[in-house]
Amino acid sequence: MKLHSPLCDLFGIEYPIVLAGMGGASTPELAAAVSNAGGLGVLGAAACQPEQLREWIQRTRALTDKPFGVDTLLPASVRRTAQTQGDGRADPADQLADHLKFAREFMDQEDLQMPINRGGGQSTSGGNLQVFSKEFFDAQMQVIIEERVPVYAAGLGNPGPWMAELRYNGTRVMAVVGAVRHAIQVAAIGLDAIVAQGHDAGGHNSPVGAMALIPQVVDAVGNIPVLGAGGIGDGRGVAAAMMLGAAGGWIGTAFLAAEESGIAQHQKQALVEGTEEGTVISRSVTGKPARIIRSKWTDAWEHADIQPLPMPYQGMVSGPVMAAAGAAHRADINPGFAGQGMGLIKSIRPAADILREIVETAEASLSRATYFV
Repeated sequence: MKLHSPLCDLFGIEYPIVLAGMGGASTPELAAAVSNAGGLGVLGAAACQPEQLREWIQRTRALTDKPFGVDTLLPASVRRTAQTQGDGRADPADQLADHLKFAREFMDQEDLQMPINRGGGQSTSGGNLQVFSKEFFDAQMQVIIEERVPVYAAGLGNPGPWMAELRYNGTRVMAVVGAVRHAIQVAAIGLDAIVAQGHDAGGHNSPVGAMALIPQVVDAVGNIPVLGAGGIGDGRGVAAAMMLGAAGGWIGTAFLAAEESGIAQHQKQALVEGTEEGTVISRSVTGKPARIIRSKWTDAWEHADIQPLPMPYQGMVSGPVMAAAGAAHRADINPGFAGQGMGLIKSIRPAADILREIVETAEASLSRATYFV
């Protein structure tokens, strides 16, 4: 049984397998490798400055003549988490100094050196509020529109304000959701596809498990194709999602250990050595609940007397720690994000081999399913 669905015709791809737009991992090299192998590669561009985003898009085009996508966040999703003034809670900006002190003490304890900034001095924070601002997101979207990317994916938030321009360019548009109500909201703007991402997924995800979420989103959005996501680590997971009504799979963790992935080698090795029990939900890196490989950093926040700040402030706290740990190859502090399918990763290998195995096992699983019908 050949793995094919309407999603293939929609995106102009051979197999209904879409690379999740993972920040740091889904680089032009990985996205192009997945597209060249017959899936849809998607750039994880949430943190890309507009100039870098344009360069990534152009580099991806130089590496593949196949369709590909770009994944970013959108302003409203960040504003909601940052709006704490006036509701009786402390302003995150006022709490920032204490949290930076906590991070510096952690770095001293772990003998981590503060990363050097471009000016030659030591960095004192992980970023600034400009990184996640309305102006930043508007500039990113302007690049996406000007470059006429084949597919755009909103990893968080609603792409409605940009739909007219994206449609004019012929760009296919999808959004990642973690609840039926969110799926209904984005379906109303006329999306081409919706990603139903469950609690099993790495990074920002849903409180609802994928097995429960996928069929409910499928039922709620009518004829809009749904991609299943969350804990899908091989072709059996793709087949299961399709049996639940999905038109394909949005897969991240399985490709993290690809040779073309942009994460560090020590993080890839941590994935190979990890198990299904090795992840936790933590706000310690981004400020939003995200599934990440358990580390000394996540443990420190779990036992701390203070709570992580909302996005984007927590990124300013964690940024220098993650950078320093990365430079020191400290997988015990910065092993990276991953989903619960991590235990299925057995080696570091080319993305094309990963995709080929996913397709073959999905086809075999679906064939076995029809045997019992």
